[in-house]
Amino acid sequence: MKITRDKKIDIILIVISTMSLIANFILSLDYIAWVAVIFCGIPIFKECIEGLINEFDIKADLLVSIAIISSIIIGEVFAAGEIATIMAIGGFLEEYTVSKTRGQIEELVKMTPQVATRIKNGIEERIPVSEVKIGDILKVVPGESIPTDGIIITGESSIDQSTLTGESLPVDKTSNDKVYSGSINLYGSFTMKTTKASEDSSLQKLIRLVESSSPENSKIVREADKWATLIVVIAFSAAVLTYLFTFEIIRSVTILVVFCPCALVLATPTAIMAAIGNLTKYGILVKDGESLEELAHASELAFDKTGTLTYGTPEVINVISNNPDEMMYLLASLESKSEHPLAKAIVKYYNSEDLAEVNNFKMHIGMGVTGDIEGYEIIAGTRRLLKSRNIKIESDEKGKNGETEIYVAKNDEFIGKVQLADTLRATSKKTIKNLKRLQVKTTLLTGDNEKTAKYIANEVKVRNVRYNCLPEDKTEYIKNEQILGHKVAMIGDGVNDAPSLKQANVGIAMGNIGSDVSVEAANIALINDNIEDLPQLIGIARKTIRTINISIAFALALNIIAMILAIFGVLNPIEGALIHNIGSVIVIIYSYTLTKYRISKKDYDQAKKLGITKTINKAMT
Repeated sequence: MKITRDKKIDIILIVISTMSLIANFILSLDYIAWVAVIFCGIPIFKECIEGLINEFDIKADLLVSIAIISSIIIGEVFAAGEIATIMAIGGFLEEYTVSKTRGQIEELVKMTPQVATRIKNGIEERIPVSEVKIGDILKVVPGESIPTDGIIITGESSIDQSTLTGESLPVDKTSNDKVYSGSINLYGSFTMKTTKASEDSSLQKLIRLVESSSPENSKIVREADKWATLIVVIAFSAAVLTYLFTFEIIRSVTILVVFCPCALVLATPTAIMAAIGNLTKYGILVKDGESLEELAHASELAFDKTGTLTYGTPEVINVISNNPDEMMYLLASLESKSEHPLAKAIVKYYNSEDLAEVNNFKMHIGMGVTGDIEGYEIIAGTRRLLKSRNIKIESDEKGKNGETEIYVAKNDEFIGKVQLADTLRATSKKTIKNLKRLQVKTTLLTGDNEKTAKYIANEVKVRNVRYNCLPEDKTEYIKNEQILGHKVAMIGDGVNDAPSLKQANVGIAMGNIGSDVSVEAANIALINDNIEDLPQLIGIARKTIRTINISIAFALALNIIAMILAIFGVLNPIEGALIHNIGSVIVIIYSYTLTKYRISKKDYDQAKKLGITKTINKAMT
């Protein structure tokens, strides 16, 4: 992590203060310790005064300030300097660790491409990325960051997409493949057509989510701050009472030092920031700490179907014809003139540039297309379109699983049909299985018909299914579950999912395929649309809450034990300052381990035991 100018100054002041204390100890000259009091104590006094005046915030700095001043009053200048220096060292380590965790996220911002090579009228020109428009043709050479999202027109290369997707290996790309802003072109040169303006690219969407993420607004952070304020009051009261009973000011000073609630205050934000940093490596962006808290306690995860459990784009799954090669040649040629998603799926499936010329192309809204190819009239569309032309359809059986069917006729003679479906993501089954292992109830909320919904639910083993859902139906379902006391997370990708994402305790959006509306409405975004990372997301949310609770318990126990020792005169101010900062650093290091967390069998086993315990408790009540 790059050390800023302010941090360098802090280091210099700490080093000078430490050297002055060493000199004071060797030469027994108390006035040298004033260097440490001035260099390290004044910043503490400043923060204390600013907190009291601007926010009327009774913080740990108040206790430290009183402890330093009290030490000076009783003639312990060396103790005052050492308290100030140790606090400064502890504060620096705290800031450094937190900023390092945050820096893992903010590095993304630095990866924003600044310039692009645009090809206009056959001439290459270097322009600012901000001037790139949708439809521009750009050239990308090896080693360059891809300026914005687009599709490769010519050329091929290997692309490093690790920033956006977390994939460790480069991905080979060729013509018609999508490429994303911020990913690195490793080898070959290629030209691409932009599909998004710079400000709407995948990287910029990621950056906006990063900038909106914050641990400070979570409930558990606010609760910890309240406890910290209470501890300051208790410590001050204990210090006064100890002096009244013992008349030993040094004991009171030590109490003020050891009972500073720094570790308690740090426990929550450092854990949340570490968790957010971890999830960023998986392409998961969390907007705030409260979302992690809510997700840790969520008992149900509701899925939209299209674009979530499925890829969200239709694919040809079956070709039925006596002469499939001829039929697909004619059908792909005809559909190449259409912009309909089903037409694009058919052309993609045919995967050949050997297409015939089409004359008299005509669209029949809601039914299909017609056109003349090589002297034949070709009709492709719904059963209704062919029947309107009195064309007899052979084997008129509907798809068993709600597939969309395109019927094809040549010169008013039925020659076959193509079945298309929104195919299931390869990872959907495993994801649902692992969520169940985490004792999370899974629900499918979809606008699709009963047949399609039940087919998909059966494939992924989701028992709770709601079909023919309008947006308000999904929202109503979530409301009803919440009335029953259940915390519900919802994952979706479309504009129609935005209301339910907002209603859910935690909304999770598909960040890549998802609409801007759904991403804005959600608390969490899967930037690379990898739903197999959902167990990791839930696992780290639960681990984060456990880490926070353990850290808070440790901090409180340390404060209480140290205060008791100080009351009985076992600790002096210098030892108290050392113990106080060791506690803070231990909490930070423990929180930092979350950056390395990966869900394991231990987490699944723990969830299973907890689920059994809850079932037994429910049965007993």
